Amino acid sequence: MTSKRQTTCPGCGDRFDAITGPTHAYMTSSPGCYTAFNSLLAAEYGDPALLPTHRLTVDTYAVQHPGDPNARRAVQSVGLHLARLKLQLAHDLPPKETNDVMLGLSKHKSSLIALAPPAQFTQTVADIAPHAGTALHSAKVSQWALTTWQDYAAHHTYISEWIAQTGL
Repeated sequence: MTSKRQTTCPGCGDRFDAITGPTHAYMTSSPGCYTAFNSLLAAEYGDPALLPTHRLTVDTYAVQHPGDPNARRAVQSVGLHLARLKLQLAHDLPPKETNDVMLGLSKHKSSLIALAPPAQFTQTVADIAPHAGTALHSAKVSQWALTTWQDYAAHHTYISEWIAQTGL
């Protein structure tokens, strides 16, 4: 039996098949990790019942793949996605309201600071992707979002105060 060669994702730190392929422009990931993420997105776009989960998927993946802490758009991405993640977990927002929240927050993105990710994530897209499109998809994404928010506990006060300063 031949085992596939694996590589560690520089974003989330999990192991994925060592494949060649695209990655995000500034969210640092391995091609295998990005492929797993895209399998979730494909399932969500392909099934209207899964679309309410979409923003949780995007926000969770984004904060687990922070990119270069010296790059402004990477810093803003982590801050914005972490703020929206917090708001989604605290309030059951429908997709349009969730998007409206992000648009409102983005008006204040220049004030965000770089936030160091946790040393390790409790769950990653590798744990969720096998459930893409199944009856467990939404529940698994919700659990992933919650554990990731908890993994960022060191920054909860900052994010809460930043949201309050935006007036949202």
